[in-house]
Parts: sequence; structure tokens; C-alpha cells
Amino acid sequence: MIPGAGNEPRRYFRRMDKTTLKNVAELYQRAAVIYAHEKSFLTRNKTGAFDGPSYKELYETGLDLAAALVAVCDLKPREHVAILADNRLEWMIADYAVILAGAADVPRGTDATPFDMEYIVNHAGCRIVFIENQAAWDKFAAVAEKLPAVEHVVLIDAVKVAETKWQCHSMQDLIQEGKKLPKEKVEKRIAGIEPNDLFTLIYTSGTTGAPKGVMLTHGNIVSQIRNLPLGFTQNDVMLSILPVWHIFERAFEIISIASGAKTAYTNVKNLKADIQTVKPTFMASAPRLWESIYNGVMARVAEGSPLRRGLFRAAVSLSHVYRQALREIQGQNLHILPQGFLSRFAAVAVSLLTILIVFIPAVLLNALVLTKIRAATGGRLRATISGGGALPLHIDEFFNDIGIPVLEGYGMTETSPIISVRLPQNAVIGTVGPLYKETEIRLIDIASGRTIFPGNDYFGKKGELHIKGPQVMAGYYKNPEATAKVLNDGWMNTGDVAILTANGCLKIVGRSKETIVLTNGENVEPVPIESKILESPYIEQCMVVGQDQKFLGLLVVPRAEALKQYGGDLSAIVANEEAKKLIRADIARLISGENGFKAFERIGGVALIGNLWEKDRELTAKLSLRRHVITEMYANEIARMYQ
Repeated sequence: MIPGAGNEPRRYFRRMDKTTLKNVAELYQRAAVIYAHEKSFLTRNKTGAFDGPSYKELYETGLDLAAALVAVCDLKPREHVAILADNRLEWMIADYAVILAGAADVPRGTDATPFDMEYIVNHAGCRIVFIENQAAWDKFAAVAEKLPAVEHVVLIDAVKVAETKWQCHSMQDLIQEGKKLPKEKVEKRIAGIEPNDLFTLIYTSGTTGAPKGVMLTHGNIVSQIRNLPLGFTQNDVMLSILPVWHIFERAFEIISIASGAKTAYTNVKNLKADIQTVKPTFMASAPRLWESIYNGVMARVAEGSPLRRGLFRAAVSLSHVYRQALREIQGQNLHILPQGFLSRFAAVAVSLLTILIVFIPAVLLNALVLTKIRAATGGRLRATISGGGALPLHIDEFFNDIGIPVLEGYGMTETSPIISVRLPQNAVIGTVGPLYKETEIRLIDIASGRTIFPGNDYFGKKGELHIKGPQVMAGYYKNPEATAKVLNDGWMNTGDVAILTANGCLKIVGRSKETIVLTNGENVEPVPIESKILESPYIEQCMVVGQDQKFLGLLVVPRAEALKQYGGDLSAIVANEEAKKLIRADIARLISGENGFKAFERIGGVALIGNLWEKDRELTAKLSLRRHVITEMYANEIARMYQ
């Protein structure tokens, strides 16, 4: 366990006044004073322990590097600096330096392609670029002749550099140089940063076309800190696994700084071991992580004895019944429409009776079975916020039912990112929680353009979601046409279709641009159908198709592990007729009238795909479906489905 991370007696916590923050550089400055001796960002050292600098040491190192960037590289206020690196302490030091110097960073991971590097660095006009390692350098150097604006490259790791036109600097050498330099110029720049000044320029991977540069200001980020509803302290430990250049993960790292919490860096390879060592109290996560953990749990259960399988099913079922009844009493079960007094009274009465009946066996099975599953997360996880995509309902229910609170949130890079998030006191499964403070919304009927909300009769009615608030971006960099398409008088068109529930929560039901229109005129939202289909143990990935067709079709990537009796790999499984029958039967079972699906939402054709969909091909960096790309890549399979 990490020293000072929850394994010591309760102590008095100093807290930062977040309401008076002017800019993020000021946040870094204040954290160095208020949380001076608290550990900040931690990595595994040679002995296997997690350690890192205090907030005071982190700030001073960032200040040293900022001074060197100003003196050696002539970094100007409001200039754009690219950081091509992944999650690590040096990423934070580079970020500190750029922001403290009054500039804005342009982050991207080392998995960026040479084209991405070329486009982003040129479009953002970056003169200074941080490069993490040899692999990133090789890709960057390959497009050297296409990068006319670049003058200085700062290397985080030791890299073999051939002859180049750029001035190359070791990051550590710059930090040492900065220690000797006066800091007054940098500190003056901190005081001069205005809320409307650019904090970061994040290029979205997008589903089609060139990446768009999202301009987020200091005011955008400060609003996220100011309105954070979860009470973090210096005793909290965050586990960082999502890419730090994504605004979702980055926002939580900034929130850690504002709270004096510790952030430990891990990766997919070491997650299982690190989570036991770090014992996090909180983490930002993506749906794919919980899908992977869920599938792992189910695979281990399937390998157990009949007694163990029976105990597991009984424990999960009883916990579901108990917690669902408890949520009903607390008003946390999903209700699209308001409950009348009598129906509410009856629901509460039945729930109280249910709790009395199942309480003792549920507690016993929880101690016997479910505590072991929770121990796999380190045993101290208070909650995790899942974002970056829809969390399948069965996975959402499973983890919340067994006592691992997964709080689904909703947002976009363009909104810094949080629009809404489930809270412990309002954790309505199936929703993305209540709106973030200072956030206004409108729901617009797509067909008529009529405003559904605000209005008098909006419960259960779907509309395109528009939002306004201090978190909304300044626009897309050098792209007024794209900006005008989504921003109008301060209102951001999210492109999502949503419902406001009687619980006061937001429920996302699809994408306005994803809506499939069948030839009979029926509009179909594919996301709820796909989420239900992913409950099948035989299906790894899927996408609904059917635009301008008579019926819906489905592209399916089978789950090889669950179907190994039908073939040794995906290609063999896809060719096996028995496997096809099994998958089709399970789809028909899930997308049925019994499960609330209408006749036109049933799947009429299925095409099995013999390869997993991958990031930067069929999937975005956030592992969302690139629908247009998938439609083009598998056009032949789709065409055969409708012959």
C-alpha cells in the first residue's frame, strides 16, 4: 500500500478554495503550497514500490522546465507545444512546464500514426515538440520534411537521434538548466493567464475526415474543478489507466491535484498486480475495462465446481434483489415517468418486505462469495466513473449489485468533458446521472425542431440534446465551418438523443446521426439494441445496420473463447454452421417482444466477421464504433445480408 493513502489514522485535511481559481497554472501553484508534502503522481520504481514527488517537488520541477523552455527554446505566451507521450510522471512535468509558461499544450499518445503527428503538429503550428521514446521519435522523424514549423524537440527518454535540422534537447538536461535560471518571468506569466486563454488543444480522432482541434480554455477546466460533486481528499488514491491525452482521464488528474490526492500510473498489462499494490479508492474507467473484468469473472466461474457455480449465482441473484429493493426505497430505480402516490407507496412496501425476506441470506452469501470478487479491485474502491461510451446494462447492474459502485458519466471532449454523472446519492442504473452544476440543456424534436425541454410534457420523450455551460469549448481551431455546425449562441449540439427521467437524471438513447431510417419510415436507435445483444456470452462486438432497408441487419464478431468447441479461431467459428445457428438464436432471444423491443427493431439478417475490431481501424481511440468506416469495410457482407 502507498504511504499516506488511507492506511493511517484519520487526520485533518487542508482543502483548496476551488471557487476562486482563475486558471489551471494557479491551481498548480496553490497545490504546491496547500499539499506541499503530499505525494502527487506515482510510478513503480526498481524495488516494485510506487513512489513519486510531492506536490511541492512536482511544481518546482515544472517551474524549472518552464524557465528553461522560455530561455532556451524562446517559448512565448499562448504558443502551442505538442506533447507526444503516454501516461507517466514526465508527462505531468511537461504539462506543468507548458502551462506555467503561459502556453497551451497539444497532447497525443505515442500510438499516433506519422500522418496524425504531421497533421496535428502542422495544424496547431507547434514550434516545440516533446517526444517520449524511440518508437515515437522514429515515426516523427519519418515526416521531418513535412514539418516546417518545428524548431525544438524535447526528448523524454534517451533516443538515438540521427542528423536532424531540429535542435534536440534532453528533458532532464533542460530541467537541470532551469534550476539555475530565475523564475520571475514564469511567475509573472502565471498571473497574466486569463480564463479565456487556451489551456489545451485536443485533436479528436473522429470517425471520418481529418481530426478537429478542440479548443479548451482555462475557464472550461476551472469550471469542472469548481463543480466537482465527489468529495476527494489527500487520503484518496486514483489509479490511472486511460490515455492521459484524453480529456476524461486528464480532467481526473487535474481534480486529483485540486484535492491533494495521489495518482498511480498503471497499464493494461500490469493492472491486475498494480490494483492489489495500490489499492485505489477511485479510478476513471471505460466500459471496455468492465466488460473485460466481467468476462474474466464469468470465465473463472464457469471453470469452477457445480457447488461454486451455484453459490455464485445465488449470491449475485440475491444481491440483485436486495439492492434493487433498496434502490426503490431510495428512489434510485429508473423511472422514465413520474410515479403516482399509490404506486410509489406500493413499490416501497413491496421493497421493504423483500429486504426483510432476503437480508440474512444475502449478507451471508455476500461475505462468502462477493467479498472475494471485490478484493480483486484492491478492497478499498469507493467508486469508479465509467465514461467514453455506453456501459452495457447487464455489466452496469452486475458490478453495482455486487458492491462495486460504477458511476456512469456522460460528456464529450468538446465539453471538458463532464455534462452529467451518476452520484452515490443518485446512482440510477441505466442513466448517466443528474446534470453537472451550471449546465443547462435543451431537448429538440429531430423531426419538427420543436423544443421538448424546457416544457410541460417532456417525460419519456426523446430529443436531440443541446447543452450550454462554462465547460463548453471555445470552438474548433481554424475550423469555423465545423464550429458553426455544433455551436449556436453558446448552445452545443451534442448529436446525442436523450430522455430526462422522473428521477431527475439524463438517459442517452442514441445518436441523432446514428439513427437508422427503414424504408417503412420507422426510426431506429441502434445503441440500445447493440447494448442488449452484447449481453450474449457468444458475441464480442456488434453493429446494427439497415439504413434505407426493409429490416435491420447485424454485423457480429463472435467471442472465440465461448465458442471454442466450434473452431480453434474466429475464422473457423465464422464458417461453422452450428455456431451461426447458436448466435442467431441468442440474438432472437435478446431482441424480442418479451424484452421490450418492437417488431421493426428485430434483427432480420446476421453476418459474422472473422476478425476482432481494433482501435484506429474499426474503433476510435475511445473504442467507440466508427460506423461509417465499418459500413465501408464490410460493405460486401452487408450487401449479401440484403440479397
